[in-house]
Amino acid sequence: MNEKAIVINNLTKKYGNKIAVDNLSLEVNKGELISLLGVNGAGKTTTIKMLTALTKADAGKAEIYGFDVEKESDKIKPIVGISTQDTAVAENLTVRENLKFMSDIFYENSMDADEAIEKFGLEEYRNIKAKQLSGGWKRKLSIAMAIVGKPKVLFLDEPTLGLDVIARRELWREIEKLKKETTIVLTTHYMEEAQALSDKIAVMIKGKLSAFGTLEDLEKMTGKKGLEEAFISIVEGKCKVIR
Repeated sequence: MNEKAIVINNLTKKYGNKIAVDNLSLEVNKGELISLLGVNGAGKTTTIKMLTALTKADAGKAEIYGFDVEKESDKIKPIVGISTQDTAVAENLTVRENLKFMSDIFYENSMDADEAIEKFGLEEYRNIKAKQLSGGWKRKLSIAMAIVGKPKVLFLDEPTLGLDVIARRELWREIEKLKKETTIVLTTHYMEEAQALSDKIAVMIKGKLSAFGTLEDLEKMTGKKGLEEAFISIVEGKCKVIR
């Protein structure tokens, strides 16, 4: 039986009268990469915030490797990494200083800053301030900072947003390498990205999970070929829902 990295049961989050995440239930196996897809406002980022103990759920429960996200957040934070939509780097620090800062935070379990630099091919930019980096290299640095603590679970919220096609493909290769040792939850609006990287795909509509499975599962469910066409069919309500 596959070990469960993430178990979500009826997770719900409201902002005023708006339900951002509505009774979400989902399981992710150790070592899987799942893509969490949906149009803007579907609840993807809110879900990640709840799973990383950045936002408290209004109802339901989530566990990461058996730890309750709400009640045991002190045990969750050392085993998760997150790279947000907004590239979270300190602009006036060098690449190495950014990585050393994160390494010091997770000192008990972290890789050395120089090890992370080598892992992500950042040697050329080691002593360059982050504000001097291109968008693609900033994103690489942001992801490197998220993995310095050697997380068991890595959350990548639109990691290639705004990058050109070459920079995007380079990051795909880095993410592929991470899949071998880390469970990854990815959000993206690029269907080709999700199709290339995912083991399984979850589609959210207005806070609800509307489909979950492999690309083959979604293609069978919709009768469409390719993730983009299957996704559109699901969002437009032209197929039955998987629960």
